[in-house]
Amino acid sequence: MQYALLIYTEEPTEEPPAEAMAKELDAYDVFTRHITERGAMRAGEALQPIASATTVRVRDGQTIATDGPFAETKEVLGGFYLVEAADLDEAIVYAAMIPGAAHGSIEVRPIFDYSSASTEAVAQAVGAD
Repeated sequence: MQYALLIYTEEPTEEPPAEAMAKELDAYDVFTRHITERGAMRAGEALQPIASATTVRVRDGQTIATDGPFAETKEVLGGFYLVEAADLDEAIVYAAMIPGAAHGSIEVRPIFDYSSASTEAVAQAVGAD
């Protein structure tokens, strides 16, 4: 089963020291190599700072695009990994290995498998009436 490991941390208010940034990037590189070597890595990316975010909503048929994140929060989504794991327990093990877990939080979300779902389950998952 595939799981999205969503990395939430507080966005820095100033540029971190180069040495600290290099250490953090090295830790992410080690983790990424680990899940790649295990065959669990499906995708992953770091995201641009929250100031670049746009939130889209559709209300009464009108598309509304708003600059910024969808909610006021100190922690922001900074990146993600998409991994293949046998079960939730294995996905949690991977999530705990992500360096950001030490100072932020990692949300583990199963990916909806449309190929094995009924029409009703798919409609419910996408919010259709």
